[in-house]
Amino acid sequence: MRLFGKRKVSLNAAPPLLQTPRLVLRGFDPSDAVDVLARARGEAAGAMASAPPCQSHEESRRTVEGFIRGGSTWAVVEKRSGHVIGAVALGYTLGEQYRDQGYAVEACAAVLAYAFDELDSPVVSAGHELTNQRSRRVFKKLGFTCEGTARRARMLSGGEYADEIRYSLLREEYRPQPAPK
Repeated sequence: MRLFGKRKVSLNAAPPLLQTPRLVLRGFDPSDAVDVLARARGEAAGAMASAPPCQSHEESRRTVEGFIRGGSTWAVVEKRSGHVIGAVALGYTLGEQYRDQGYAVEACAAVLAYAFDELDSPVVSAGHELTNQRSRRVFKKLGFTCEGTARRARMLSGGEYADEIRYSLLREEYRPQPAPK
């Protein structure tokens, strides 16, 4: 998601702590590399995130260090287990075993509430690759409007380009999501 806010946010500072009924969204910590690697193994999460999944502890450590340096990515932590199950910011990814359980909608809804309530953002935009039907369902559930297809808008990890479906959600269209049951 792309956040356009009236209030300035330091992109090098850790993101603020956000909570939902099942999740804690917090800045990444170096120790999160273990969970990031465990979430990425044996799955296609990287393909949906336009980056290959981490294959080693060193790659996982570098990924987490990048999240920390960037400061605008939340670690998605499942309250029940205390494990990092994904990431959310200008995009999101979840471990395969946590998909189709409403976590993506829940995490993105918390970021939307932050964007509209704290940053006073007039609009939030988002996008996904043409083949990513899960993200299409997430954006639909959150109330986004499809704006159309941006051709060759996303560079994939192999250097090739992919089309992207683009969405937007205006402040006046935003409706907070009900808590999961």
